Amino acid sequence: MNILIDINHPAHVHLYRNAYKMLVEKGHEVLVVVKEIPSAMKLLDLYGIPYVNIGKKDDGIMKKGMDQLVYDKRLLKIVREHHTDIGLGSSINIPHVSRLNRMKSIILDDDDDEAEPLFVKFGHPFADTILTPSAIKRKSSKAVYVGTYHEMAYLHPNWFAPDPTVLRDAGVEEGEPYFILRFNAFKAHHDIGAEGLSIENKRRLVERLQALGKVFITTERNIDDEFKPYQLTVSPDKAHSLMYYATMFVGDSQTMTSEAAVLGTPAVKCNSFAGRLSVPNELERQYGLCYSFLPEQHEAFFAKIEELLSMPDLKGEWQLRRQRMLADKIDYTRFLVWFVENYPQSRQTIIDQPEFQSQFR
Repeated sequence: MNILIDINHPAHVHLYRNAYKMLVEKGHEVLVVVKEIPSAMKLLDLYGIPYVNIGKKDDGIMKKGMDQLVYDKRLLKIVREHHTDIGLGSSINIPHVSRLNRMKSIILDDDDDEAEPLFVKFGHPFADTILTPSAIKRKSSKAVYVGTYHEMAYLHPNWFAPDPTVLRDAGVEEGEPYFILRFNAFKAHHDIGAEGLSIENKRRLVERLQALGKVFITTERNIDDEFKPYQLTVSPDKAHSLMYYATMFVGDSQTMTSEAAVLGTPAVKCNSFAGRLSVPNELERQYGLCYSFLPEQHEAFFAKIEELLSMPDLKGEWQLRRQRMLADKIDYTRFLVWFVENYPQSRQTIIDQPEFQSQFR
């Protein structure tokens, strides 16, 4: 089978990398395309995944719209030359191109409809299937619900084991407290009007946490000069191990909050999406693995951090909570490979027998 994977964000490299390797090992022809995102291309290089660059990404809604036309044209040419049977992706390009040729499109989407109106309007109607975490309920009849999270494609214990050498790389002693902070750029189309931590609250956060341990900051774009001394320098392929051992994750990033949560690292988030997204809401309300606050709730945000820091066995408690979550969720990679190899029959199987997917735990 000829399969194409479209990478639209650095997190998508993690989402698809294990499925890519499994599919290749099974003898399928798998082609990876990526937008010109340096951090995503660096990850692909680190994992030894060859790729085709289909163009740069711009900021601004009008430029993004023009970019989509360029991506669609380039991707259509690639799909025709590759004779693609199935396209996998989490962007608008795969469903668009699938309507112009024989390729079937399977979209992996873990955002609620209300949080991404442009993707829902211009992407979902053209997709053949939308794989959706069961925490989310969609209006589209094309949704197939999966009992897991995107992060379980690469952070499930079947795929992830923390590497303790990352502590040496980061200059941290075993058992030494440290904190990972993430400051988001909010440049995606669904981020219009969104905001996270103010510069004043970033300073306050760093000042408080550095009194308790080392602070590492990661950002999506260029870091503010005053925070450069804290900039994370660990290789990106070891970032999840560093997060696993961290005392706490704090920031305004959606993806990294969920990653920390499923790793069993306490996570506290502050941004405009707090309370609006079903996946982090489930991680918070059902499993107690993370907490979210709106920007105007910054005092409650800091109070929660203090509350967690006062717990006597914070990491031990979070690992127990993580185990409860893992007992309920499946290995997304193993499920995805099965789903692709048996498509479209697999779609009907999951619709008719949702419990079938429990074998992928």
